[in-house]
Amino acid sequence: MTLENNPEILKVENLKAYYQMNYFGVSREVRAVDDITVTMRKNEVYGIAGESSSGKTSFIKVLAAAIRPPLRVVSGTAKYSFANGPIDVAHASKQEIEAIRWKHLSYIMQGSMSVLNPVRRIGKTFKDFAQRPLGLKGTAFEERVVNHLARLKLPPDVLRAYPHELSGGMRQRVTIGLATVCHPEFIIADEPTTALDVVVQKEVLSLIRDIQTEMGASVVFVTHDMSVHANVADRVGIIYAGRLVEEGRTRDMFFAPKHPYTAHLVASLPRIGDTQQRPALEGRPPNLADPPQGCRFNPRCPLAIDKCRKEVPPMEVVGPDHRTACWRWRDVEPLVNATKPAGVMA
Repeated sequence: MTLENNPEILKVENLKAYYQMNYFGVSREVRAVDDITVTMRKNEVYGIAGESSSGKTSFIKVLAAAIRPPLRVVSGTAKYSFANGPIDVAHASKQEIEAIRWKHLSYIMQGSMSVLNPVRRIGKTFKDFAQRPLGLKGTAFEERVVNHLARLKLPPDVLRAYPHELSGGMRQRVTIGLATVCHPEFIIADEPTTALDVVVQKEVLSLIRDIQTEMGASVVFVTHDMSVHANVADRVGIIYAGRLVEEGRTRDMFFAPKHPYTAHLVASLPRIGDTQQRPALEGRPPNLADPPQGCRFNPRCPLAIDKCRKEVPPMEVVGPDHRTACWRWRDVEPLVNATKPAGVMA
């Protein structure tokens, strides 16, 4: 069965999640996630890319059911199709979320020390996270954890260690272990290779891919590093200023992008043997409390016309499994450098 025919595991429709604040009588609304519609499939790795402050983290907070004020879901749905039944995490109760967390839906957070308690041994942390969802105790639970750590190339004595006694790569493996020990159906990975050197980064990426393949899980992989997506993602979605601007199969996104912003992200990658200075994208991301009219990329876009400044472009199908939101997608090809980016698989 081809990936395109895999059943859906997550369907997000017209999702809007805003930071709504009211301080000293002044109301402010930041449109961090603004009308995103996307579908993710079983057994695939879906990459999410975009520069800082684009809304990536806010989007996956909704997907992870980690919505805390002032972030609020204004409208739309985020429906999972898990083995125990469908659930809309954008509107589910606390009890419903607790029933799926870790066992069906898990989260690899950015930075291992955001997860690991510095004054608790790793074994205690595994009990905190996984004992209740697994429904195991004593020797049975310990055997399950030890066997799982072995898959991650971690020795059993890691369970007796404190986080500061482990290297950065080992801590990151532990966080991956915490997120996968219950064999969840859907895993959200939020920049799991941040602050790791390139050798350890490669090992962690291979590990996530291997675990995903072994368990048959779906993974949402969030990072601003396009070269990482090139090597792990089946499909990639590009977010800019709170909106999904392009989505497609990874190879198409690198060799035939249909949005000027995607073309810029691809062109920013280093190329073997290329020593030329790369021009920076002019301007800066818009203020999401007061976004520009029309296409939100128009103030920085080299192809912008009057229509771009007045009308919001709809998501349009531009190829097999490929969508973009750009009025001038047919004119994007000249912006794409034909040189193959370093790290892209053939």
